[in-house]
Amino acid sequence: MRGAAAGLAMLAAVGAGALAAGASATPAKRAATDWTRTIATTPAGTYVMGNPRAKVKLVEYLSLTCSHCAAFAAEGMPALKRDYIARGLVSLEVRNSVRDGFDFAGVLLSRCAGPAGYFPASERILATQADWLPKAQVYFDTQVGRPADPNGAATLTAMARAAGFDRQAQARGMAPARVSACLADRKQTAIVAAMTDEAFNKRRITGTPTFLINGTIVPATSNWATLQPRLAAAVR
Repeated sequence: MRGAAAGLAMLAAVGAGALAAGASATPAKRAATDWTRTIATTPAGTYVMGNPRAKVKLVEYLSLTCSHCAAFAAEGMPALKRDYIARGLVSLEVRNSVRDGFDFAGVLLSRCAGPAGYFPASERILATQADWLPKAQVYFDTQVGRPADPNGAATLTAMARAAGFDRQAQARGMAPARVSACLADRKQTAIVAAMTDEAFNKRRITGTPTFLINGTIVPATSNWATLQPRLAAAVR
């Protein structure tokens, strides 16, 4: 979302050859490897889906409380995976750009699923955003004053419970004790905080989602309709 979500702005912030029209190849002509199953971890702790030697390196700066990010996940990710990542043409690195405590809690629990589980967990939170965001608003509205430690384990645990992130994690097979441990994981908290700092203070992105194609920022692009032609051109 370009700018902070309404009502969540006061929460503690720590602060998109053979493609598109020509991509109707039969399964027999597709590469044997489905590169969406390949997940790597960068030195900065971010996760990358796809062929490490892909011609196009796509980076998404993502916030879980961003409505535009949720829209992109619903409209763009299926085609991005099918037509570009699975075929080894594009790799996708997600850099979480945390804007508030609910975002932070969701990211920590997504990362707690490990490299293989991170993308499904994150996508599930985005897919259910319309359900849990009102609950986050209720939590915000009923708080008195600012938490002494807005990114502390107790606060993040309360937010995860209010939004139902803990139940989502448990539905994936994560034990309650593991959920609590992940929300209190200081190493992961530092990794996510560093990602956020890189996004807003070093890269100076102005909103989410923001995309890079081979290291170059894609201006004024927050949806699949505008990102896809740029990807198609880049892989030619």
